[in-house]
Amino acid sequence: MKNKKITRKITQGVYSLTTKNGGCIVDAVSQISSGDNPLVAVAVMNSNFTNELLKENDTFAISVLDKEVDGKIIETFGLNSMRDINKFEEIETVEINEIKIIKQSIGYMLCEKVDMIENETHTLFIGKIIEADVFNDLEPMSYSHYQSHKDEILKVKTEDGKTAWICTICGYIYYGDSIDDDFRCPICGADKYDFKIKEN
Repeated sequence: MKNKKITRKITQGVYSLTTKNGGCIVDAVSQISSGDNPLVAVAVMNSNFTNELLKENDTFAISVLDKEVDGKIIETFGLNSMRDINKFEEIETVEINEIKIIKQSIGYMLCEKVDMIENETHTLFIGKIIEADVFNDLEPMSYSHYQSHKDEILKVKTEDGKTAWICTICGYIYYGDSIDDDFRCPICGADKYDFKIKEN
């Protein structure tokens, strides 16, 4: 038996990862060294457009989101692709060294990419912090808090007359009477067993 929900008990936060021409919501972020220029690692799904952009660019930023963050930030950066919309037109940002930072955040880390490690599903991008700042002292949002308050944060609404299936991992909404066995969430890759019917 393999109950994947145990991974949600790993202490982690919710962040907006940005680079030139794109960005997404991530939770797998870790500081892996200390010193004047600490190293930070972030995992991004291989199917994510931001993954492609990170491989092309030398710098990226991680904005730390707080518990009271506007759900539109998570919805825009987490449930959409830059292939379809310009996320930066929807959300207010500030620009640091040509990288857009989420203005409504606790602060940011601007990183120079120093290494990449790839596996079947994700790429681990390792960056050296070259600039950082704290905007406020609000409480960071944990992944656990997001999972527990996802509907409230995203203000999930369903379309009348349609059966909606909500991804319990990221909040993506799939409309249909049923979900095929081989269906995968286009945002986070979760399988059909990670979806639940949204009740109106």
